[in-house]
Amino acid sequence: MNESTVYKSDCRHFRGDIPCTPHKREGVHCADCTYYTPTDGNILIIKLGAIGDVIRTTPLLERLRNEYPGARIWWLTLTPDVLPAGVDRKLRFNAASVAAILAIRFDLLINLDKDLEACALTARIEADVKKGFTLRDGICAPVDTDARHKFLTGIFDDLNKANTKHYVREIFEVCGFEWKGEEYVLDLDRRFGLEGAAEEQGVRISADRPVIGLNTGCGGRWTSRLWPDAYWIELAVRLREAGYQPLFLGGEQEHEKNLTFAAASDGLYLGHFFLKDFIALMDRCDVIVSAVTMAMHLAIGLRKPLILFNNIFNRHEFELYGRGEILEPSKVCTCFFQATCRNEEYRCMEHLEVERVFDAVVRAAEEARAAQPSGGGGD
Repeated sequence: MNESTVYKSDCRHFRGDIPCTPHKREGVHCADCTYYTPTDGNILIIKLGAIGDVIRTTPLLERLRNEYPGARIWWLTLTPDVLPAGVDRKLRFNAASVAAILAIRFDLLINLDKDLEACALTARIEADVKKGFTLRDGICAPVDTDARHKFLTGIFDDLNKANTKHYVREIFEVCGFEWKGEEYVLDLDRRFGLEGAAEEQGVRISADRPVIGLNTGCGGRWTSRLWPDAYWIELAVRLREAGYQPLFLGGEQEHEKNLTFAAASDGLYLGHFFLKDFIALMDRCDVIVSAVTMAMHLAIGLRKPLILFNNIFNRHEFELYGRGEILEPSKVCTCFFQATCRNEEYRCMEHLEVERVFDAVVRAAEEARAAQPSGGGGD
């Protein structure tokens, strides 16, 4: 047989529909390719949800690679762009992807979503082992007892409030694993940075002053998590006067607000960016301040000290890996897991005082600087 016609479909790099990356890069053929990496199975993860939910599911990848080193890992999601390079096949949730996975028998299927469509797919896909959630009689249900705890805390508020397990530990248990400290996996493109974005706008960034990222939004739905505008401005002023560089962060939805905050506090705001550039911008911060939102998960993935605002969720849900603090209002919040605050007497986030936030940021910044022998801020 002509060696140029030999192909090895079990190779991790092999696609079948297009040339593989090593061939495109170096012109190699399968017969004598030094990049040949055999595989012996297929694993499918279904996690459709928001970007933050997808990011906080990535700790599973390390365990799956250890437990099934030869398997191809497939991931079906609404946001494949945020998936790290360790995922072999990144599938956007659409009709074409569904048609493909329905034609494959998987060795292991993990569905961590309780959405109707995710559970329906789990019920239909062929797999030797299924973990997580499926569909029974038109209703989402746990596949087995490993998923029962996570299932129950999602349908009863009192069990959710009493839960002391963080999300990463919970999803490991859903899969039948014990969490052993596995971290988020987040790819970082360093070609975009703080200095480049600042230079374009004529803003000067000091290398000697720590940059404090202030993520001011929390999505359009969950307005109950918003910190008062005046508090953001006061915090930025205090940080600037104390020798820090406050940098307002957010998406298009926060653009006008952040322009106002920056003007009122003399803080920095460089605009809103595509996701990979936003991640790189956050990476140049020394400390991140954020409510429970996508930026929170990005900060954890970047292993940045995080000052996390929480008021409507169980604080035990969040694992910061020993980096930062969770701050909650000093007055009890009565809108547990509610998108809007319905308390007519007061909004609980008004009782998350600027002084406490400022002190927490200073502690985190000092600890981060002490941990770096060079003492350099923002790099």
